[in-house]
Amino acid sequence: MTGGKYGWLLGFVMGVGAISAVATAGYAMSDYRWKNRPFVVFAPDQTDDRLAMQKRLVAQGKTGFVERDMVVILVSGDRQEALIGEGPGESADVLRQRFGVPPGAFRSILVGKDGGVKLSSGKPITAAELFSLIDQMPMRLQEMRTRP
Repeated sequence: MTGGKYGWLLGFVMGVGAISAVATAGYAMSDYRWKNRPFVVFAPDQTDDRLAMQKRLVAQGKTGFVERDMVVILVSGDRQEALIGEGPGESADVLRQRFGVPPGAFRSILVGKDGGVKLSSGKPITAAELFSLIDQMPMRLQEMRTRP
């Protein structure tokens, strides 16, 4: 065995260092689990009319998004940004792969606190539609009972 008697220790320390580097590289989608409900909007580019409409719909209901612990992430072209909350450190390509959305497609996706996709639409979604769906979820019902 290379490294002698303490070779395993060097391997362990190097492995922990690699894990730490990965953990601090950016906020991952899994970091939202049990804390936030991500609403991820994909568009071919910044000039897409559906993206502009979705931004307006989110802006109109901003307070409701915050009350429901939502994070709003916009993915357009090769960039991603957070409209509400902290955005993930994952690239637009990684997000597209994760949710199976091709670069030229428009898609609005609601992810629950459990990490599962709750709604996926090829068109913009109103805040009222999102809130109606979320407010029927068991976790949200519990939040409404326990929060002041």
